[in-house]
Amino acid sequence: MSSVTRVIYSGRVITLTQELVTLPNQQSCELEIIHHPGGVAMVALDAQLNCCLLRQYRHAAGGWLWELPAGKLEKEEAPATTAARELAEEAGMHAQEFIYLGRTISSPGVFTEIIHLYLAQGLSPIAQNHQSDEVIEVHWFPLTTIREWIAQGTIYDAKTIVGITLLDAYLQGKK
Repeated sequence: MSSVTRVIYSGRVITLTQELVTLPNQQSCELEIIHHPGGVAMVALDAQLNCCLLRQYRHAAGGWLWELPAGKLEKEEAPATTAARELAEEAGMHAQEFIYLGRTISSPGVFTEIIHLYLAQGLSPIAQNHQSDEVIEVHWFPLTTIREWIAQGTIYDAKTIVGITLLDAYLQGKK
């Protein structure tokens, strides 16, 4: 597969390119691709199996969302390091253990962001450090409530749905 790339925009977080590509079927097409460094999301579970959810204001989504703690990978930062940093910043939690659950890509037709998902356990509280552009409330709910909210459509954030699905698969494998 070959391609010719032209940068349309390069910003603080994303780069938008226009790419003339030859697909595996030998067809050529022009694509607009949003390049993102990737991110992490954490299913933080306490000893009683309550899960941390953030109620976060997301302008691009048109308001408040329920979602797992998550954040962007910094340049040359390992995903597990990002997970520890973001869990501390957003949820005010330190985890003794991070277990890799898997990864997801949200919109592979236009977006390169891969989100790595972790189970965070052995939690202890520490100081939060929200960024100036973050409006976040931290909440803890039983997993049963979160599963119900996903089924009802109350939670519709993709990384949160995938994170809970991967957690359930992990927990099933432990039985």
